[in-house]
Amino acid sequence: MGTTDFCLAAAPGNPGRQRGLSVLRKLALAAAVTLCLAATVQANDGIGSITTGGIVFGKTDAVAMKKEVLNVSPALIRVEYEFLNESSRDVEETIFFPLPEYQAGYHQSPTYYGQPKDFSIEVDGQPKAYQTRLEAKLDGKDVTARLKALGLSNEQIAYFPSYTLFDKKVAKLTAAQQKALIADDLLAKLDDEENWVPAWSVKIIYQWQQKFPAGKVVRVRHQYAPFIAAGPGASYLGEGKEFEQKYCGDKAFYATWNKLAKKQGESGFVNAAWVSYILTTGNTWKNGIEDFTLNLVKEKPDELISLCFPGTFKKINPTTLQVKLRNFRPQQELNVYFGNLDNGAENTGVAPKLPANFGIGK
Repeated sequence: MGTTDFCLAAAPGNPGRQRGLSVLRKLALAAAVTLCLAATVQANDGIGSITTGGIVFGKTDAVAMKKEVLNVSPALIRVEYEFLNESSRDVEETIFFPLPEYQAGYHQSPTYYGQPKDFSIEVDGQPKAYQTRLEAKLDGKDVTARLKALGLSNEQIAYFPSYTLFDKKVAKLTAAQQKALIADDLLAKLDDEENWVPAWSVKIIYQWQQKFPAGKVVRVRHQYAPFIAAGPGASYLGEGKEFEQKYCGDKAFYATWNKLAKKQGESGFVNAAWVSYILTTGNTWKNGIEDFTLNLVKEKPDELISLCFPGTFKKINPTTLQVKLRNFRPQQELNVYFGNLDNGAENTGVAPKLPANFGIGK
């Protein structure tokens, strides 16, 4: 199969030298740093519990994930599950869908954080309501309660009143609040102009209660427009073996990439998007994922795809590559590079919706 269709390497190869990057290397590095800070991933549904430290993923010996079909493209992620309670009594679990963390003080673009557009859940063909939870983290610790104790609103925690593109009007901090936040190392000094930004990150979590009747299959489906890293920054392949380690680019991939880049002239950029997805929460179910299907969906046949993933992909139609695995226990998350795209459109996220009763333990 040609590399414009797909590229998957069992072991990293040696990259060809990327062309046309000398003029824009500093700009690309800055963009790459921004994209690395926004390590945007969506997740498998997982079982969890809420503790004072946040979300803890557990494991069930009663409910098995019999099937998962995961469809991934830069425009849409759609997941379909079949769960079976194999025990002799009904089980009810709290299901969590964590969204990517983002730094509260560095809002470069809502493309990479907030909540994904068009998120929906169906259980056995019927819409399923879910709750939204906000957490603020600093060095791995939950600081939400401390921020609330200092009088910060949910909006001030989620969209700090500076450097935001969420189009939210957020009340400024009082002098007393700012002083207390600095004393607690919750604000970081941005520059010599005495500008301060939050040191915490923000995590939005969707959660809902799900009943699994004994011996009955429960079908769950959800879909959304994923957060993506796109444009010139996403097209830059990084230094050294960075790309090979994360996306398993091999010699054939780099040969095709360089050929495409050369056609772009001086800029040397291949229009691309990176899509990520958390797979390892699938291990919280009884036997991992018993029957797993991954479909990589392209907009056009000559898109360039690269990723690190077990199994052998097959082309099932001109725009879909598929792999099937049995008794799959994911060891790493899914990261997919889609290159040679027609446009650099980004899936802009939406600002988190914060109802009046939204906050700790809600």
